[in-house]
Amino acid sequence: MHPRLYLITPPQFDCDAFAPMLEEALEGGDVACVLISMPDATEADLQRTAKKLVPIIQAADAAALVENNTQIMGRSGADGLHFVGSDAALEEVMRDFQEEKIIGHSGVKTRHEAMTIASMGVDYVFFGLLDLEQTPEAHPKTLDFGSWWAEVFETPCVVLGGTSLDSVKPCAETHAEFVALREAIWTHPEGPKAAVQQANAILEQVTLPDSEE
Repeated sequence: MHPRLYLITPPQFDCDAFAPMLEEALEGGDVACVLISMPDATEADLQRTAKKLVPIIQAADAAALVENNTQIMGRSGADGLHFVGSDAALEEVMRDFQEEKIIGHSGVKTRHEAMTIASMGVDYVFFGLLDLEQTPEAHPKTLDFGSWWAEVFETPCVVLGGTSLDSVKPCAETHAEFVALREAIWTHPEGPKAAVQQANAILEQVTLPDSEE
């Protein structure tokens, strides 16, 4: 078993123009899930986008996740929620949706925060901050978090790569279960399908410890 690819939509995009790009990316090989992340969108725009993209994602046997909006998660038929917020708000989400939806959490800045979040029963912990300007390399703190977490805890983790596919290997070598990519896929000069193919080729070179003979 090797780390799997976790895709994130671009920071800003037109839904109709992006949908063919997403379909192309999903033709490139194994993708565990796609996060629909639109922090600046209106609720109407997010709902329209989720309604269009969720079926495309699910048709490729990937999980469709919506960021921080439980109502649109439900209306669109998405598989889960990517949550950023307070512990109290997360407790409410877990109480209402834990049994039926994938619930992931990001935004932790300390090891203590990460352990507290995991103790609530989330399905994954996400390391890396999407609201920061991305660089070609993964952030060193993200890699440190991923390596520490993967060695000690059973809850799966996601590490955020950089804008270059060269960041995939260091992320995979943390032994995180998932490597998240955004710009590295959507701005790749050969297109998103080639980017997914190349990312998967790198991920397949890394075997997770639990799956080693």
